[in-house]
Amino acid sequence: MSQKVLITAGASGVGRAIAEAFAEAGAQVWVADVDAAALTACPEGWRRSEVNVADEASVAAWFAEVEAAWGSLDVLCANAGIAGPTALIEDVELDAWRACLAVNLEGAFLCSKYAAPMLKQQGSGCVLITSSTAGQYGYPNRAPYAAAKWGMVGLGKTLAMELGPHGVRCNVICPGSVEGPRIEGVMEREAAAKGMTRDQVYAGYASGTSMGSFIEGRDIGAMAVFLASDAARLVSGQVIAVDGHTVNPDPKA
Repeated sequence: MSQKVLITAGASGVGRAIAEAFAEAGAQVWVADVDAAALTACPEGWRRSEVNVADEASVAAWFAEVEAAWGSLDVLCANAGIAGPTALIEDVELDAWRACLAVNLEGAFLCSKYAAPMLKQQGSGCVLITSSTAGQYGYPNRAPYAAAKWGMVGLGKTLAMELGPHGVRCNVICPGSVEGPRIEGVMEREAAAKGMTRDQVYAGYASGTSMGSFIEGRDIGAMAVFLASDAARLVSGQVIAVDGHTVNPDPKA
């Protein structure tokens, strides 16, 4: 029987790559996103819902829809996130801090809260939380983002302990620098803040890994499919970086 998989922020970027990987593996895919246009552009075979993961009513309504349509659930990919501001801590506005934590950390919490009863009732399945290598190291000029991503690691490890007795696993995936529009925006803002060019920032990010490279969304998708498979049946509570091996989280080009 094919897996039933939910992916938040699944209409574009890393989320879409995760959805594509599961679909290629034969799973039933249901993506949630705040971008209605991006949802419309998703493949017809995918279920699609416009959901704001930072709003509990929106999340609750989505899970009610999922339960009515599917009745069970195998995999939750709590993937939604925003970059947040790029600034020194004294220049970060409280509203920007709260918005970053609301989408990244509270979004993962809310989706896990509503997925847990379905997974526990089934007695199997897994939660996959997309954190970041910013959840493993300090990250200058990105305090809200790093705080949220560290919090997601703690959430994932705790979920593994709570859900494990019910046969449900939870793991945290920590992408490094993923090629795409989001990291381009981050690099442009960081370049402006540090008086550097975008290419200098890019080179610094890449040289901060032992493999000297950014990663692609499909690399995250492949890891998600593996962690949700029987091949990873006893892998739980783990924080797994897909990043080309970060050796210096704040390299200077």
